[in-house]
Amino acid sequence: MVIDIIKSIILGIVEGITEWLPVSSTGHLILVKEFMSGSGFAADASFFDLYLYVIQFGAILAVVTLFFRKLNPFALSKTKQEKQDTWQMWFKVITACIPAAVIGLLLDNYMEMIENWMVVSATLIIYGIAFIIVERKERKELVTDMRSMTYRTAILIGAFQVLSIIPGTSRSGATILGAILLGCSRGVAAEFSFFLAIPVMLGVSVLKIGKFILEGSVMTGSYLAVLLIGMAVSYIVSMAAIKFLMDYVRKHDFKVFGYYRIVLGILVILYFTLV
Repeated sequence: MVIDIIKSIILGIVEGITEWLPVSSTGHLILVKEFMSGSGFAADASFFDLYLYVIQFGAILAVVTLFFRKLNPFALSKTKQEKQDTWQMWFKVITACIPAAVIGLLLDNYMEMIENWMVVSATLIIYGIAFIIVERKERKELVTDMRSMTYRTAILIGAFQVLSIIPGTSRSGATILGAILLGCSRGVAAEFSFFLAIPVMLGVSVLKIGKFILEGSVMTGSYLAVLLIGMAVSYIVSMAAIKFLMDYVRKHDFKVFGYYRIVLGILVILYFTLV
């Protein structure tokens, strides 16, 4: 139990940092799992599969906490126009979630086949290169706030989000990269990526819990404790990671994350082929 708690804290820290930075949280969690001898938590492998996704709920709560006023269409301090804008933003978020929801449901049973270090290392490198190429090109920022984002742009960003189904891609990386390519400012791209995570990650968590129950697995008290600890750590660390990224994008581009992904991908290949 103590070992499981320590693992949960480590995974919660990794999730909290990597969920919002464009470096792939699922990819990092899979790699950490590999470094932990591939055993995950004691006894039940199905619980570890559940844990890897449900732990993200803590990260969702961090977004809701930090952007509560912007996300809340009922805020008394908002004007009528601001409330309408908030509803429009939510409609765009839901619209953008449709592609990932449809494709994700269709491919859910096949994801375990590609959750390995080879796929993760490849996608880390490929999208790392993509970030560097995109950031080196000059472009005009057509969308500088949520209000000016069209539904067409929103659903196209959602199409980019589908790419994140492949481990190592990064949900935030795919949506931020897609948003930038579509003319969004880095700030808008990052914020919209955060907001997209709320329904997507909540939906995935519910799906995984339902699958866990339908397979006849049992959520024991120790499992629940481990899960809650991981979520709590993920929440705390996510608060810091989100604040860091929003401050970072005001002054810098995303090339550094591209280089990080490439270096990490190469190190993963070297580790698993030479060790």
